[in-house]
Amino acid sequence: MTAFARDEPGSAAASPLLTAQGLTVRRIQDGATVLPPVDVRVGDGQVLAVTGASGAGKSVLLRALLDALPDGLNRAAGTVRWRGALVPPGRAAARWRRARCGWLGQDAAAALNPLWRVDRLIGEEFTGDAAARADRVATLMRNLGLPPHLTSRRAGELSGGQAQRVALARALCLDPELLVLDEPTSALDGASAGLVAEAVRSRRGVPGRCVVLVTHDAALAADLADLTLTLTARPRPAPGPAATPSGPGVRERPPATWRPAAGAAPGPAPAPVLSAHGLTLLTPDGTPLLDPSDLELPAGGWLAVTGVSGTGKTTLLHALAGRRPPAAGHLLLHGHPLPATTRHRRGPLLRAVQLSGQDTVTELNPAHTVGRAVARPLKVFHGTANGAARERVAELLAAVGLPEGLAGRRPAELSGGQRRRILLARALAAAPDVLLLDEPTAGLDPDSARNVLDLLDRLRGGGPAVLTVTHDPATAARADQVLSLTGRRLIPPTAPEHPEHCHDHRTEHPGVRPLHG
Repeated sequence: MTAFARDEPGSAAASPLLTAQGLTVRRIQDGATVLPPVDVRVGDGQVLAVTGASGAGKSVLLRALLDALPDGLNRAAGTVRWRGALVPPGRAAARWRRARCGWLGQDAAAALNPLWRVDRLIGEEFTGDAAARADRVATLMRNLGLPPHLTSRRAGELSGGQAQRVALARALCLDPELLVLDEPTSALDGASAGLVAEAVRSRRGVPGRCVVLVTHDAALAADLADLTLTLTARPRPAPGPAATPSGPGVRERPPATWRPAAGAAPGPAPAPVLSAHGLTLLTPDGTPLLDPSDLELPAGGWLAVTGVSGTGKTTLLHALAGRRPPAAGHLLLHGHPLPATTRHRRGPLLRAVQLSGQDTVTELNPAHTVGRAVARPLKVFHGTANGAARERVAELLAAVGLPEGLAGRRPAELSGGQRRRILLARALAAAPDVLLLDEPTAGLDPDSARNVLDLLDRLRGGGPAVLTVTHDPATAARADQVLSLTGRRLIPPTAPEHPEHCHDHRTEHPGVRPLHG
């Protein structure tokens, strides 16, 4: 793997605030190199964007700069300097982080204490009096589009996008000299992402301040960065049609993408795999999210749900998956009652509805290897023997664009994009009838995201029904129908964000009915 940095046109030379030379990270267990030698130089008032493929080491680089690597990884070589002074690893680096740095990790929700209120999370280390602290918290929330009533809400009650912005407000609260951000817009709608971008832009050119930003968003990097550092990994063969999951425990599905025949007379609507009637959703404090609504998903159908952060999209998925029972309404699976909670769902019902969640840290057991995590549904739901399970795990990893060698790794050793694809592979291992996906392409580079979407296209030819929550227009464009959760109702969007993509993707599917209030 190699890395190079280049000045963007118009960037000004500046004395470096942050420098790193020969920064190298290896795995402790086997000594394998995770991040080959990298040099970093960020000047006064500059923004450095770090880009590259998922798994190339971007998040590892950020943590190596801060001397905050997860267990299992070690900074094997290299130096970090701040304003020319060496920052040695260990306690000295910890003191420097606390005094100089603001940090937003890729899995923001997992880093927030779920029992703390938002105002405490943001202003915990603010040293002024109570009134000044409250004013600082209110200003940051307003700048990041967080409504005032969230101050009294606990972190565990926030949406993914809200948690991401709360974590950013926390990182900004003390006006740090070095701001380090890992995919700060990955879980956000366009408007919220714009506010985050403005928060970064406001620091550009400010004396004594600099920003290091990891992103897969090329437009964001071009807009904000004075410098770009690109990490590249050794290319590996892209999975072909043979990598589509098949065999024991995974139903065969044709590789061709399902599309209704042009000009064909409409046939009878497919029987719904999953139905919801009178579905009503509330927040934990009783705030309405979704008024009574109906939903039908046919086999092979793909419905995408969009909407601004905090409207209840993830809550909808959790209600269908049985993680958070709806306030009212009932569910049907193949026309038969489906219990509202996973506690009351047994084998076939648990297998039939699978969720690949948004929070890649809490969704995976940190003590389990990737191979064990993906093999578990094969063994539990299908009784697959160990040898066959290992083969199937390798096929499922290849299907989501990951090498077989990751099977022996644990979640902390993986990038956020790799963990997201592990969640998808685990859900597919169950061979579900309904696949619920929460931001399936967040944190992925364009090639990896396209591979995931192509896989879903191939799988849905003969089922399962797919319901995707997304802020990504490219993901929504693959669906048969797109609905926006707005004003406690799910309605067709008033105008597509990218109409050039819609003529052959957002076709009407006769078996997918919009939810209606």
